[in-house]
Amino acid sequence: MMGLGIKELLFVLLIVVLIMGARRLPDIARGLGSGIRNFKGSLKDGAEGDSGQGEERHGS
Repeated sequence: MMGLGIKELLFVLLIVVLIMGARRLPDIARGLGSGIRNFKGSLKDGAEGDSGQGEERHGS
């Protein structure tokens, strides 16, 4: 199958550095991390909210 090894990941990182520049990498990583945290938080909040709504619908 198709897997990503160390060589492939380094190649992708090199391409990103060449395209974006080394100065912008920390900003990009910070934005990506923030987006992932928000996504996980909304999934967690959605799972908690869905369980309560489901019970109300069944009770009506």
